[in-house]
Amino acid sequence: MTSDPRIYVAIRPDEFALLFPTETASALKALGTVEFADGEGKVPVPDDVADAYDVLVTSWSTQPFPQDRLHGPRLRLAVHAAGSVRGLFARDTLGHDLRLGQGGADGMAVAVAEMAVTLTLTILRNVHTHDRALQASRDWVAGGTGRLGRSVHAQRVGIVGLSRTGIRYARMMRGLGVSRLAAYDPFASADLATTLGVRLVGLDELCRTSDVLSLHAPSTSATHRMIGADQLRALPDDAVVVNTARSWVVDESALLAELRTGRISAGLDVFDTEPLPPDSPFFGLPNAVLLPHVAGGTVQARHRQGEIVVEEVARFLRGEELRHEVTPENYDRLA
Repeated sequence: MTSDPRIYVAIRPDEFALLFPTETASALKALGTVEFADGEGKVPVPDDVADAYDVLVTSWSTQPFPQDRLHGPRLRLAVHAAGSVRGLFARDTLGHDLRLGQGGADGMAVAVAEMAVTLTLTILRNVHTHDRALQASRDWVAGGTGRLGRSVHAQRVGIVGLSRTGIRYARMMRGLGVSRLAAYDPFASADLATTLGVRLVGLDELCRTSDVLSLHAPSTSATHRMIGADQLRALPDDAVVVNTARSWVVDESALLAELRTGRISAGLDVFDTEPLPPDSPFFGLPNAVLLPHVAGGTVQARHRQGEIVVEEVARFLRGEELRHEVTPENYDRLA
């Protein structure tokens, strides 16, 4: 590594300001010579990035690029400041001379878990139905006074995927007094489950025994539509499905069919088609709370994403182990 590393930031200026407040931006600039992309919309990665720079920083506003652009005599690290790296970095790109750090996912994990908790509580306590009825009628009785909700501590809570967000959701549920926590995750260790106070079970059993089913699994070939018609039908009456992960994990048609029966409710931040089209059948369902893919969007999460990028770059330049590295071996779980 050269004594003055060159870092290229392929992030639109307004997005960079959102992720890297003044102090964090200064910390990044202290690591080497930093050059920035310019322009609006999606910003390109330079053709010579692998020849002229040691580190590449990307995010949502980075324009997709040919993968061979990353291979050259100089570039040795890329750090993605957003969530999934899949849109920019293919698995085959890794494992040569290039290392990849994921700066966004861990930074957003707390925010996503908080939103999953928010949706859980909103539906259990009928916040959405009270608000809609009271706003529409301006009548106290029509707003649902006297209608009883359900206490979260009394629910059987099931978690699909003890990912970064799944772990945090489990801890938050524990903090709210939930004593019956179960999870399905074939990669989770017994030690982790014990630490979290979570019982590991099979997916079918989890669905049969969960009053709240919160999804935190990654998008992999194994998780595609893993929550299908059979799993949804197995849920107890009045169950709540919360999805702040990816719609990939759920059979959306089956979920719609089950919601239309009125038997279950759902809090959804992700959909097969985004933005959600105006004629989406999800609109108007009284038992669904819909969000426009904003679960990870807090000021603190965005700032933490930038901080993690700076930390990963600093570790790399010091020759230390990366804490958020994506490799060919963990690509399916972390990417």
